[in-house]
Amino acid sequence: MGYEPYFTIEHEMLRKTVRSFVEKEITPYVEVWEQSGEFPKKIIKRMGDLGFLGLRYPKEVGGQGWDYFASIVFAEEMAHCGCGGVPMAVAVQTDMATPPIMQFGNEDQKERFLKPAIKGEKLAAIGITEPNHGSDVASIQTRAYRDGNEWVINGSKMFITNGPRADFITLVVRTSDQPGHKGISLILVEMDRPGISISRKLNKVGMRSSDTAEIVFDHVRVPYENLLGEEGNGFKQIMWELQGERLISAAAAIGIAEYAYEFAYRYAKERKQFGKPIAHFQVISHLLAEMKTEIEVCREMTYAVAYRFSRGEVPSKEISMVKLACAQMAHWVADRALQICGGNGYMMEFPIQRIWRDTRLYRIGAGTDEIMKEIIAKQMGLQDD
Repeated sequence: MGYEPYFTIEHEMLRKTVRSFVEKEITPYVEVWEQSGEFPKKIIKRMGDLGFLGLRYPKEVGGQGWDYFASIVFAEEMAHCGCGGVPMAVAVQTDMATPPIMQFGNEDQKERFLKPAIKGEKLAAIGITEPNHGSDVASIQTRAYRDGNEWVINGSKMFITNGPRADFITLVVRTSDQPGHKGISLILVEMDRPGISISRKLNKVGMRSSDTAEIVFDHVRVPYENLLGEEGNGFKQIMWELQGERLISAAAAIGIAEYAYEFAYRYAKERKQFGKPIAHFQVISHLLAEMKTEIEVCREMTYAVAYRFSRGEVPSKEISMVKLACAQMAHWVADRALQICGGNGYMMEFPIQRIWRDTRLYRIGAGTDEIMKEIIAKQMGLQDD
């Protein structure tokens, strides 16, 4: 099995199950979905039926009751599909939009939002970034004010994965005039409410099988009971969410890097130049060795930090290190894989160009490289808070 003490025989059985699903029901259709700019929504329902969307959620909310490493297995294996878009969209469902509901939501909210999401009956999105505010979450401007038993929401959100088709969004809003993070709250918003519009479906460089949108909220009325947790506590809640998101992003980066490495390895064994496979040339064999080394180093650190996270710790410095290292590693490996494939790798019919484009987003989403370095440096005592 390897990678003890993190994985059991049951984890490896899960890995085989997910890998088989990916090989049969996702990988063959990736190119079509990339061209159309979205994957069929029925795939979410199919994953819900298979229990993939609630692996680490307790059985009382419809989950499978596994531990955190089941999510790590799932993220890695999904990333083997040959693109980054579908795994990212599914990760929004499993590890971004829904964990705050499980952690901070009441029974009614779990019944209305979490359980249907785990079943794949509702597609979820998470709304943090705005046209003028990304990394600086404390400065968001989307506003919700209370009017009787309702919230009235005005503002816009940018780069929202699943946005064009989501059934609900876990939305970060400002609910008071208190400065900075003190006035921020989370509200669960059904996307069919009057006043919500998709102003743009975004045309991305990579992750093209995942639909992404700018969303406008114009006097959108939402029941007061859709407030998630305590009013004014949203900044702490979303910072907690981002820790898990970054860990899952790291696991996905490992999976997609491994896909790129394996593709380059096979190509190097088969491609002949000067009468022998290019893998026999020292420059290529050493490069492949270095790629594999970088993947394994990042994998071991990710597993070690995930182990601490699974036991209730939230080591934000180490999570930031893992996210930074894995994001940079994935794009580095994809770039080297494309180089090994040469001119073929630069052609659109070769999947490695897609991995090269898709992996670039890992260094931006869930916290940029620069923000990760800021967090690490501050916790090392190198910068003032």
